Formats: sequence, structure tokens, C-alpha cells
Amino acid sequence: MHLKINCKYLEYAIVLLLTEAFIALYVTDAFVRPYVGDFLVVILLYCTVKSVLDTNKTIIALSVLLFSYLLETLQYFRIVEILGLDKYPLANVIIGTSFAWIDILAYTLGTITVLIVER
Repeated sequence: MHLKINCKYLEYAIVLLLTEAFIALYVTDAFVRPYVGDFLVVILLYCTVKSVLDTNKTIIALSVLLFSYLLETLQYFRIVEILGLDKYPLANVIIGTSFAWIDILAYTLGTITVLIVER
């Protein structure tokens, strides 16, 4: 495992971050915002990690997936409220406020997409 800036993945991460920000700020539909956003967020996290960490792609993808599952589980237990962050809109958007099995599916499909594309 080596720390090394990978410009290709950094560029992907920046484009995905801008896309996620656009979705969060301007999209209010019942499909893109909740599902495409969750699908893309695991790809964003993967690209972010891959932009600085030169290690096995599968390990990174599965680590990001497990991290996403952990965050979703913490949403189930209302971690934003427990930490007193519920009054901060950015915390609500980044961490999330409600558990949904469909989010787990979106994270899983995003990770499968990463694994297929990286193959």
C-alpha cells in the first residue's frame, strides 16, 4: 500500500463530487436524488481513496462498501441526532438521517459497477 497521487482518479472524484453537489442542491425528484445519488456516492468515495492510495482495487471497493453500510446502519440508530448535529443541514446531507434498504442496494450496485469497470 503506497500513498501516491493518481490524477486520473482525482479528476473522477472531483467530477463526481460536483455531480453529487448538483444533485443535493438542485434535484428534487423521487429517483435521481435518493437513488442515483447513493449509487454515485460509493463511486465517489472509491475514486477519492484510489486517488491517494495505490493498493488493491477490490479491497478499496469493498472497504468503501462496508463504510457505506456502516453509515447507513448509523442512520438507523439516528446518529446525527445522538451527536447533536441534526440542526446542521450539511451534517444531515453528508451523514444522512434515515435508514433505507434501497440505499443498501444502491451502494451495492455502485460497488458492483466499480468492480466491473475496474476489471
